[in-house]
Amino acid sequence: MTKFGLKLCKNLTMSALLVGGLATGAIASSVEKIHFLIPGGAGGGWDGTARGVGEALKNSGLVQETSFENMSGGGGGKAIAYIIETAKKQEDTLMVNSTPIVIRSLQGVFPQSFRDLTLVSSVVADFGALVVRPDSKYQSWADLKAEFDKNPRKVKVAGGSSRGSMDHLVAAQIFKAAGGNPKAVRYVPYDAGGKALAGLLTGEVDVLSTGLGEVLEKHKKGEVKIIGITSDEGVDGIPSFKEMGVDAYFANWRGFFGAPNLPQEKVDTFVKVLGDMYKTPEWETVRKRNGWGNLYKPGKEFEAFLLNQEKVISDLMKELGFL
Repeated sequence: MTKFGLKLCKNLTMSALLVGGLATGAIASSVEKIHFLIPGGAGGGWDGTARGVGEALKNSGLVQETSFENMSGGGGGKAIAYIIETAKKQEDTLMVNSTPIVIRSLQGVFPQSFRDLTLVSSVVADFGALVVRPDSKYQSWADLKAEFDKNPRKVKVAGGSSRGSMDHLVAAQIFKAAGGNPKAVRYVPYDAGGKALAGLLTGEVDVLSTGLGEVLEKHKKGEVKIIGITSDEGVDGIPSFKEMGVDAYFANWRGFFGAPNLPQEKVDTFVKVLGDMYKTPEWETVRKRNGWGNLYKPGKEFEAFLLNQEKVISDLMKELGFL
């Protein structure tokens, strides 16, 4: 799979940044406010990405005011419909999204696609991960594969999205690459990653398919155990599936969209402030904490990237029987 990121300057803000902000690496310009619209619940990848970006922008002085709104429903479709229907009031809003906007549009989960929104920029790439409880009988990929090969229906795999969507596709891709039948994956869907994680911890399911950034800190604290990730190389001692002989690579992009017909001046402002964010130590702190890779693709680059991903995912979903 393809690898997978007005000028509202005021004299007072400029002066404050020049005196104190530059010491922390902030750029000497500032956006007044950004409201982040999150199409899922707390604890998921969209939530973590929006709040992480907001944290870096606020702490670096690039944005004066940030706010966050979680709007679950319809596999993300509720938030998409909302930002379209209320577009005239959403000039300061950035909606976070990721690969599922492509997948769910292909599936017809909602009638809109990325074409109905203003494309601002991709920001990060997050690798897929298979996660178990620390006391799980599956302490390694070898344990899990052996059980799946013996009786795939005994292995319940959770994800924070619907059947046939990204978490499901990533798990199916991993088992397929290991010689298994991707259609045999027993996938249990939850509404958002936080609920899927709770399902794992309470024993409702055996394995969680999710983004590395959602569970890396929990893995480090011993709250969960990551048995493999879909990168080329391991991260922080966690092995990649490629290192374990399974040719499964996946990088989920996450990025931001504006309301339809957003003024170009506002789009340019968003693009610039996100680009400036990468130069700050505040962003590096957030990025490293979550295990994200930088993926800055603004405007037309973002559009070309999405069009290509749409084709690749469509082909994969047909191959696996999901379309």
